[in-house]
Amino acid sequence: MEQPQQLKNAIELLRQIAEDRGVPRNIRRVAAESIEILLDNKMSLGLRAANVISKLDEVSMDPNAPLYARTRIWQVITQLEQLKDEE
Repeated sequence: MEQPQQLKNAIELLRQIAEDRGVPRNIRRVAAESIEILLDNKMSLGLRAANVISKLDEVSMDPNAPLYARTRIWQVITQLEQLKDEE
């Protein structure tokens, strides 16, 4: 099954965060966990997106997050909010 473009974009942004040594370790870990959740086909796409949004929402408030990383997290959330379960 073809992945929606928003999902591909979100995963790419999360990879950038996860691999960026300038980002605190806890945020990199959440980014890596989020990629795993998004790639887990046992759950519906909408559920995966919702789970990741809630994780990212939490770390986006981390005062140690650099501004550019926070911006990327918000970009990921925006991409994921567009994903819905197919009817």
